Amino acid sequence: MTPAGAVSLLEQDALIVRYRVMARIRAFELAARRLQAENRLWGTLHLSIGQEASAAGVCGELRPDDRITTTHRGHGHCLAKGADPGRMFAELLGRATGYCKGRSGSMHIADPSTGNLGANAIVGGGIPIAVGAALAASVRRETWVAVCFFGEGAVGEGVFHECLNLAALWSLPVVFVCENNHYAELSPESDVLAASNIAELARPFGIAGERVDGNDVTAVAAASAAAVARARAGDGPTLLELDTYRQAGHFEGDQMLYRTKEEAAEWALRDPLAVTSAQLRALGVEDDLLDAIRADAGTEMAGAIEWAETQPAAGEGSLLEDVYGSGLAAAFARSGAEQGAGS
Repeated sequence: MTPAGAVSLLEQDALIVRYRVMARIRAFELAARRLQAENRLWGTLHLSIGQEASAAGVCGELRPDDRITTTHRGHGHCLAKGADPGRMFAELLGRATGYCKGRSGSMHIADPSTGNLGANAIVGGGIPIAVGAALAASVRRETWVAVCFFGEGAVGEGVFHECLNLAALWSLPVVFVCENNHYAELSPESDVLAASNIAELARPFGIAGERVDGNDVTAVAAASAAAVARARAGDGPTLLELDTYRQAGHFEGDQMLYRTKEEAAEWALRDPLAVTSAQLRALGVEDDLLDAIRADAGTEMAGAIEWAETQPAAGEGSLLEDVYGSGLAAAFARSGAEQGAGS
């Protein structure tokens, strides 16, 4: 892990931008939690509270045309890459104006216009998609970089190692970002992984690997900037392990009986927003500005929800639209309807 203080602070303005992104992510997650608690939102929620520095630090180093893939815990990555919170809430609420027309819910939001190739409920499912995007960039001689976010649970999947191998073999412009929040669903990291240092898994493939304090956005930004520059220059992939902590449960309603209150309290002291607040104060930023940024984020999310709830619900008749092989699917649907009418 990068030693404390080894990474120079971002310039004040740049750090304020990162703080604003993290505040927006936190406000979005808390608003989504309230919606579900009030029975205004259905479906499973996997929140990234406590992991905001990862999304803000990595995506802050990307261009609009750079690609990302994310996970079932991907709201923060979507926002940090430029997604509109109103359309995100519309998607969560099953509205036709959501990013995926209200069909994907929380775990499959995609926004190609900002380079977001999609969240994925399959553990490690976004890794090969990002490697494919990086291969496309290489073949087409484009200069975009692909970034895949995944948790430490995905490191035990074969696709992780296969993709590291191919990316190294072909020197692809991809950055592998492991958000190590220390729990794969309900299982402690030590119960599911033999490796104690995920970044070291880059070594057998001959690529760069680095373990970083994932709750310090300055450290994440510095490591990400170097990895993205390396990829864009044609020098191949990087594996970043971001050491962070999931303050929320695996899903909303998770009682988190698998960890102690003492552990959670210790990590709460390293909350990414608190860490960045302290860094900004050290640079002379007043608390009034920090308070205003958080208040603005809350107001923005309230407005986004208000807009989303006025949008039309996704209609059942649209379910077969935009589906691969939709002509065949429609034929089956008509056949079923005809059989039902004749019975």
